Amino acid sequence: MLMISLLAASAAAAAETNPLADKVRAADQRFADVAVAKSEGYAAIPCVSGPDGSGAMGVHYVNQKLIDDPAIDVSKPEAVLYEPGADGKLELVAVEYITPKGPAALDGQLFSFVNAPNRYGLPPFYELHVWAWRANATGTFSDMNPDVSCAAMMDGM
Repeated sequence: MLMISLLAASAAAAAETNPLADKVRAADQRFADVAVAKSEGYAAIPCVSGPDGSGAMGVHYVNQKLIDDPAIDVSKPEAVLYEPGADGKLELVAVEYITPKGPAALDGQLFSFVNAPNRYGLPPFYELHVWAWRANATGTFSDMNPDVSCAAMMDGM
């Protein structure tokens, strides 16, 4: 019986893994320290929450130089996403890849198209979120994550 339980647990863990998310974690783990993102030219924009309690994306640290370059490199995401904590710390939860050229894909995963005008003030672009550090019930590549919140920012952080 123990062997069956162990096999079931192993299968469940394998089902939760994603090759692209694994690759992103390996390439971008350095961003767990927000100081690294800042040192590489990333700057914060406000925390992004979804409509009607659908979750959030978190605080984006974006690198304008990378946004202006249409190339996609798994180790150079255009945005790094953090969830603000009640203690004021930022926890790495995801990255976002952005390019004006499309249709775009990374390791076979298609990007979503965002038309203009948009809330970012950017021309039309393609984007892909990868929730590599926070599980997302709506999918590894969904925009919003119901388990991420901007509440700590709204509470006066």
